[in-house]
Amino acid sequence: MKREEKAIFDVFGDGFDRFAFPANICRVTAGHGGEALLIAGSEKSALLDCGMAYCGRKMVDNLREALDNYGMKTLDYVLLSHSHYDHIGALPYIRQAFPDAAVCGSRKCCDILARTGARKLMKELGTAARDLYAPDSTEEIPVDDLNVDIVLNDGDEIYLGNEKIKVLETRGHTDCSLSFALEPARLLFTSESTGILEAIDYVHTPILKSCRDALESLQKCMDYNAEYICIAHFGMLPQYFNDIYWRKFREEYESKYDFIGRMDSDGLSEEEMLKKYVDRYWTPAKEKEQPREAYEINSAAIIKAFLREIRSSQII
Repeated sequence: MKREEKAIFDVFGDGFDRFAFPANICRVTAGHGGEALLIAGSEKSALLDCGMAYCGRKMVDNLREALDNYGMKTLDYVLLSHSHYDHIGALPYIRQAFPDAAVCGSRKCCDILARTGARKLMKELGTAARDLYAPDSTEEIPVDDLNVDIVLNDGDEIYLGNEKIKVLETRGHTDCSLSFALEPARLLFTSESTGILEAIDYVHTPILKSCRDALESLQKCMDYNAEYICIAHFGMLPQYFNDIYWRKFREEYESKYDFIGRMDSDGLSEEEMLKKYVDRYWTPAKEKEQPREAYEINSAAIIKAFLREIRSSQII
């Protein structure tokens, strides 16, 4: 049965602010579809993801204002959670505005951004997002300056002064996904490998590459035992919900595993599965955060990832 449509972020009620952070963090997001968060340390600053390209100029304006409010002269680091267009699309604008900022990402992210085919797809999806969210815009979608300067590995640390950011490799959504833990606040910024909260009773599990990797990433995030958790494409969780969130992710993973497994047992083709999957999970409210074209591309990848896990388990 299709979930009842509702506002995606109307989860904890009007009294809860999902962008009320426990440290010097400011949301500089400028449009639908992708977040950008400034982390202001005692000495240095870092931007976590950039959002989409169509609103890149406005995001840079927001970033300059936020840096000024914190009394900081420039941006020191850009941290890329992974290589998808909704997370890194505005990177060329950041590079132009802050040429000395070091862009940090995983080795796999570095490799992907060097591929002509990957940049072509980012431009296509970025253009579709522009046409949906800013139909009067003629802004070009640049993809020529998408590069990583510093390769990050699991366990690496980035110092901002009295604060540091610990890197957690959390594959599953992509092979290049990273999560980041801000210390001493013990604030964990999760990757999409461990889900996106869309309702009080529903955690979307966008596992595009590997189910087993995603479950390992879940355990790694749980083991970090964060005091605060910021969920990709959502924002902060109330602290009482931290453990509930992890449980909800596992429950939805199992539900999706069963759903796709039943379709496979019924002999449906992947095209037929995709139609049923989209009928079950898509709502028009999602279009405020993601174009349907991108959603269907991701949904097809999710089905493939679950089928690999289901069929490998059957062989064993």
